[in-house]
Order: sequence, then C-alpha cells, then structure tokens
Amino acid sequence: LDTLALKLQGGPFTTLFTDLVKYPEYIFEGDAINEYQFSFDRSTTVYNQTVYVINFKQLPAITEPRYVGQLFINAQTKTLVSAVYSLNLSNKKLASDWFVRKKPRDVKVQPTLATYRVDYREKNNRWYYGYSNVQLGFTVHKKGKWFKSNYTLSSEMAVTDWDDNPQEKPTKPKDKISPKIIIADEASGFSDPNFWGEYNLIEPEKSIESAIKKIERQLKKRGRSILNSKP
Repeated sequence: LDTLALKLQGGPFTTLFTDLVKYPEYIFEGDAINEYQFSFDRSTTVYNQTVYVINFKQLPAITEPRYVGQLFINAQTKTLVSAVYSLNLSNKKLASDWFVRKKPRDVKVQPTLATYRVDYREKNNRWYYGYSNVQLGFTVHKKGKWFKSNYTLSSEMAVTDWDDNPQEKPTKPKDKISPKIIIADEASGFSDPNFWGEYNLIEPEKSIESAIKKIERQLKKRGRSILNSKP
C-alpha cells in the first residue's frame, strides 16, 4: 500500500522527440536560438569523417530551464550527425511541472537528471534518424516519511532499416501510436513469448545498439547454417 509506481508517458515518442532535426521546436525553434551561447570545441572523428564539436548553453540572463550540450556536425557536408544534451534542472519547481503529469497530493517529486542523445546515420548520401536515448532521474518524498526514494527511467531506440514512401501514402489511424501512450499499460502486443524467440533477452548492461548487432550476426549465421543444410 506504500509503494509508488513510476511510469513514463510517451512510449517510443520519448526517444523520437530527441530528434533535433524533426522537432527543433523543443530547443532551437525561432527566437529560442538567441537564448543560447555557442562555442567551438576540439574537433573529433565520427564514422571516419572530421566532425566539428559545438558547445551550447543557455545565456545567464535566461532563468527558465533550457538545455546544455554539444552538437556534432560533419565538417564536409555541414550535417548534424549527433547531439548530446541535458536540461538545466536548477529551477526545481518549474522542472517538476514540466515532467510530472500526475501524482498523489502527499508526494513531492523533483527531477534530478534529464539527459538526451540522438545519432544520425547516412544512407544513399542522406542522413536519417538512427538512434537515441533518454535518461531521467527523480527523487520522490512522501509526506510523513523521513527518507526520499530515488527513481531512474531509461528509454532508447535504434533503427535497423528504412523503407521509402515515394507516394507519401498516409499512415492508417490503427497503425499509429499516440504520443501519450504508456508502454507499461499497453504491452499486450508483446505478450507472445515466442515473438522474439531465442533473442527475447537483452542484458541490462548492454546498449540496444550492441544487442541489435549481436542479433544481426546470429541471424546471418543462422541463415547460412540453414542454407548449408539444404539437400
């Protein structure tokens, strides 16, 4: 009776909204870009190509929570290939209002961590969303209790392939996912224990990208084994 269940609203959209190219309105849309200070950092290499590293942080005069992080831009194509950033949580009250949709009246929730990452991948000389992750942390203090509880939420997504839609056919409503979905409440589609077969488990300490690469290698090996066993 004294247990709190912390749920993350947004489902896949939680990670998709980190895409700065598709959703610039969350950070740099319009005049919001003037609220940041930008500076060059030491260049690096990504996918064997030179990449500019741009630091950004909110101006001291801006009091509302904004972001601090780095943009990684391909030196040749001027394409954004990656972004790592986090939300300024110094204003606890406002940050809490941003994140907490619903809670008991006698519970105080404060965010302690909000970090984001998005990576893009090149295919046929174009860059596409390829991977992102979200790390959120909260402290929860219930009235009458001496100690606070710490909660951490983690969500990540990796794209393994893309399909062209040259006719721009609209997605059917039944195939769409609501941005307000809570996976914990809508997991019936994954109740089949044979859905993933022998690849059902991803070790907690492994990233989803490394797990997908492992699965792809196993599938290729399995495919060769099946072909070799044919009469």
